[in-house]
Amino acid sequence: MTGGQIKTTQHGRQLDLLHTPVGLRDCVGREMAQKQTILGTIGEKMRLYGYEQLETPTIEFFDVFSNEIGTKPSRELYKFFDKEGNTLALRPDFTPSVARVASRYFRGETAPLRFCYRGSAFSNHASDLQGKLRETTQIGAELMNEPSVYADAEMIALLIQSLLAAGLSEFQVSIGNVEYFRGLCREAGLAEEDESELRDAISGRNYFAAEDLLKSRGYDKKIRDSFLLFADFLRGEEELGRLLETAQSVRTREALQRLIGLDRVLRDYGVSEYVNYDLSLLSKYHYYTGVIFKAYTYGTGEPVAAGGRYDRLLSFFGMDAPAVGTMIAVDPLMEALRRQKIEVPVPESPQTVLYTPGDEKSCHEALMRAAALRAAGTAAVMMPAQPTAAQDSEREEGVCRN
Repeated sequence: MTGGQIKTTQHGRQLDLLHTPVGLRDCVGREMAQKQTILGTIGEKMRLYGYEQLETPTIEFFDVFSNEIGTKPSRELYKFFDKEGNTLALRPDFTPSVARVASRYFRGETAPLRFCYRGSAFSNHASDLQGKLRETTQIGAELMNEPSVYADAEMIALLIQSLLAAGLSEFQVSIGNVEYFRGLCREAGLAEEDESELRDAISGRNYFAAEDLLKSRGYDKKIRDSFLLFADFLRGEEELGRLLETAQSVRTREALQRLIGLDRVLRDYGVSEYVNYDLSLLSKYHYYTGVIFKAYTYGTGEPVAAGGRYDRLLSFFGMDAPAVGTMIAVDPLMEALRRQKIEVPVPESPQTVLYTPGDEKSCHEALMRAAALRAAGTAAVMMPAQPTAAQDSEREEGVCRN
């Protein structure tokens, strides 16, 4: 033991047992109370929208998150084996788990299904230098068996109202449609490897790299310009409509029409001020099939929420149903609230009830007082009073008895 720290060794390295592994952290005290407040506030908003809470295992079979399904790359999963030799994984993403649950227990159901969840997700990032947490707290909602634009709008409105309820006021939800990008790729005749490379450049807003790629592959200026329009943010139906007038393929036109319809419903929800449209918005999760969105605010370097439509994901689990969902990343949200100096309310501190050690009457009265406070809904803790010199000499002669 050195300097009060407990040491051990593993694979020839000395470990400090008082610390967590890289990318993991403890949450205690006021911070934990604030996290519980945020989870409770957002959870109540989801309940008011009719979402039923469910819980999925932290550990799933590896195939639930396989590359075929389109979640995180295998190298970013925490993988291990059970005693039967099955490959297991810590969940990196709740959506495939919720899709599995829906397919197992609600197959054949045709009415809309609304579920919400909360818990930890795990990602084994390739680099320790990214500064990202490997365990994050997430809360989210999934709406299944509902293919309409009204479902997309409900999910985005729920997200916006959840962020507002948590205390955030300055944020924007950027909305895109992955079908627009795919339509342009088909229209331009891009090879699969070019599409993948272009996706990475555009989603990273590296438009110079995107243009260089298209030039090097010999695509003409008209095609290059159609992709570079991604650099522009669009504010609503009017600007989307102007782009629709120039769209060439059925796929791109349908993608823009979906966004126009979505914008109209979001205006009815009264949340348009928090929305813009970004056609460069793409996702590393390849199971998204249409409208996608991310919420951004200042004070954090990553989105505080994300989501979108995934109409083919459930089919991997045997249930052919459309779906849309959203996930709020609680840790970045809390960081943003802290940096924006937005106070998250926490329960009042417990009332302290003092008793005198060794004084049976004092102990009894303190117990009764603490019990009365708790019965009235007030937290209470019993604490020994600082003894006087006379009391100190008598402490060994008596104890509190129930």
